[in-house]
Amino acid sequence: MQRYFVNIDQIVDAKVIIGKEDAHHILHVMRMKQGDQIICCTENGQVAVGKIQEITDDFVSVTIVEWMDENRELPVLVTIAQGLPKGDKLEYIVQKGTELGANEFLPFFASRSIVKWDEKKGRKKVERLAKIAKEAAEQSYRNKIPKINLPVKFSEIIKESNNFTHKIVAFEEDAKRGEMRNLSMTLRELKQGDSLLVVIGPEGGLTDQEVSALRENGFISCSFGPRILRTETAPLYILAAVSYHTELLG
Repeated sequence: MQRYFVNIDQIVDAKVIIGKEDAHHILHVMRMKQGDQIICCTENGQVAVGKIQEITDDFVSVTIVEWMDENRELPVLVTIAQGLPKGDKLEYIVQKGTELGANEFLPFFASRSIVKWDEKKGRKKVERLAKIAKEAAEQSYRNKIPKINLPVKFSEIIKESNNFTHKIVAFEEDAKRGEMRNLSMTLRELKQGDSLLVVIGPEGGLTDQEVSALRENGFISCSFGPRILRTETAPLYILAAVSYHTELLG
């Protein structure tokens, strides 16, 4: 069944009113009709089967048939702190990172970020990223949509890190030196309900000064294998590694 995200306050007396954009998708893309069933997910991760009662271009009325005991989220809450990359790479990171289970994306201005961020256009870009995350979460049967934050200064990453159980930074110099233990060690320490903050640099990587500041604040610097990954590949590598370690190894 097709999956749609709704706010919890949209559900009143076991009925849901789905707004115009998703209504258009239900009617014109999925070609659904009265009596068809969909999956409704709330922002707190609840999942329900809903039956379409009324369908128009502007809204779809749905009755909740059954609440489901379903959880497709990673056991660990992973936040990707991404140094702002060039072009549309951030869109790619958000889309694929959502599919792989990221809980949150926190872009930041790194020393080697060359992107110019206009506040007005930037907010529209974040709105677009949020839409990309929503569509990716629906496609991949997520229970939740990852949070997309406005870009922050590097110093804010250090402040935010105090709220996490584990924190690592991808550092290509570690890979060049052949460091292979730190990521594996961190993955072995992960427990259900833990939170993991992963800092990844932009094109050109993080500076030695940035990595030193992170280390001084409890971050473990890691290589992501012996090969040097692009900035848009590294987030997907770590998310896949967390999924394998926490979900598939048993």
